[in-house]
Amino acid sequence: MQKILDLISEEMKQAFEAAGYDPELGKATLSNRPDLCEYQCNGAMAGAKKYHKAPLMIAQDVAEKLQESSVLSEVSAVAPGFLNMRVKESFVRDYLRDMSGAEKFGFQTPGSKKIIIDYGGPNVAKPLHVGHLRSGIIGESIKRICRYAGHEVIGDIHLGDWGLQMGLIITELQKRQPDLIYFDDSYEGEYPKEAPFTISELEEIYPTASAKSKEDEAYKADAMEATYKLQSGVRGYRALWDHIIAVSVADLKKNYVNLNVEFDLWKGESDVHDMIPGMVEEMKKGGYAYESDGALVVDVKEETDTKEVPPCMILKSDGASLYNTTDLATIMDRMENFHPDRLIYLTDKRQDLYFEQVFRCARKTKLVNEETELIHIGFGTMNGKDGKPFKTREGGVMRLENLIREINEEMIRKIQENAETKGYEIDMEQAGETAKIVGLAAIKYGDLSNQASKDYIFDMDRFTSFEGDTGPYILYTIVRIKSILAKYEEQGGKLTDTVIQEATNVSEKSLMLELAKYNAMMETVCEEVAPHKICAYIYDLANAFNHFYHETKILTEEDQEKKAGWIALLTLTRDVLETCIDLLGFSAPERM
Repeated sequence: MQKILDLISEEMKQAFEAAGYDPELGKATLSNRPDLCEYQCNGAMAGAKKYHKAPLMIAQDVAEKLQESSVLSEVSAVAPGFLNMRVKESFVRDYLRDMSGAEKFGFQTPGSKKIIIDYGGPNVAKPLHVGHLRSGIIGESIKRICRYAGHEVIGDIHLGDWGLQMGLIITELQKRQPDLIYFDDSYEGEYPKEAPFTISELEEIYPTASAKSKEDEAYKADAMEATYKLQSGVRGYRALWDHIIAVSVADLKKNYVNLNVEFDLWKGESDVHDMIPGMVEEMKKGGYAYESDGALVVDVKEETDTKEVPPCMILKSDGASLYNTTDLATIMDRMENFHPDRLIYLTDKRQDLYFEQVFRCARKTKLVNEETELIHIGFGTMNGKDGKPFKTREGGVMRLENLIREINEEMIRKIQENAETKGYEIDMEQAGETAKIVGLAAIKYGDLSNQASKDYIFDMDRFTSFEGDTGPYILYTIVRIKSILAKYEEQGGKLTDTVIQEATNVSEKSLMLELAKYNAMMETVCEEVAPHKICAYIYDLANAFNHFYHETKILTEEDQEKKAGWIALLTLTRDVLETCIDLLGFSAPERM
């Protein structure tokens, strides 16, 4: 289905051509003065030099050809040469009817690619904190957007589950419980199925071990030895590691479920550990990797560089691998097993240079095909009102589950206030479930309404407000529409019997024109993988609906055909809004 702007532009191009001018001058745009017109065309200004003619005269010639247009109701030439336009109500009606009956509202998918999105990236044995929020939220939305665009998408959490942190945990466990059979080299039986620690204990063990290693060289040496034993395949150490992973992943899944974030793959750095020696050997054989100050590196600088791009280090001087090594091996693994056309990574934007090095190294060493797209989407930080990274009141890093709990508690309070103001009783259990839904919208919309690369201030009071550019406001609008539709059905009406009619007032037409922007918006969102543009669109759409709602007595309208037309318009508005919030990763309750 064509975008509404393209249809208007086609009408303009035909008029330019009929008037004797280049049809390519007839590109229509949204008006930057909606008080004067709905759409505009500046082609006459561009044509003035080519045709040696005053732009106003060109505009007048074109306007004359549009007097009998089936698309435009008003066309006026305005000095110095603008064409101001309003579209016919019948044209907008027909366009929305087509949207209502079309799959994905007529959005045309650009084609299918296989995409792997690497997002989340938590370390095992550590609780999720607010620093993990943006990767999960943005990555989940981008995954959904890409799927909506028709791509085959695989989401991979890419766990930090290997390296010294594992050695630290094992070492601390051995200090505390030296008699555990995992540390008995002579033990040959089956290891227990139950872990010798809980998630709470595990989350306390790691920071304790990390602090000790920074103060005690012998302790750190023990941890490095434990890491070596683990990576060398010592049975007891591998069994303990399995417990660490199982306990951590179970807790991570619980937290990500609360964020409505789902991963297709739960792979980690450990999955490619055994691939690293072969990959390194191939890099040496190919002449890509060489020794520099004892370390193994690959030059990735290019002649066009305007800044210094250091070599990509593959192995440290002691032969140990790095994050670079693991990420390159992961790319190799993904190419061999999934053959993706595009790899997207979601991390803090401060890692831009790091990913530039890794991507260049992957291309230079032929780990990816020439046409494989490698994309890093770097996001800004979530800050407190002081402009610094978000902290607890005590100054520590806030656990993600605590942030979610605080948001939910605030939403319950506001739902209770709303019920008291309107004078009705609420079921507290139901209110709790509603608060979770609305709280998630507050968090996700608050984050996603900002361009990903920018820092933003996390303001709980503003994000949980039922007014303004917030998630709760969007949900309140959807719930209001659902309520009207339900009451219409209670009156005996059938939603399937309604058909959108021509607009009868300005606010109705404004709502219809906002709906008509959907396909153009979605095309841009999919091209730019830009969730914030969905947020901007649904905020404008919600405002347009609420303006129409406050000016129109929908359910008491006596003209049944007019009422049915409004109900059809509301049904489309609800469906578009719910599709959009699903792409953002949240949903709407039945009531608030």
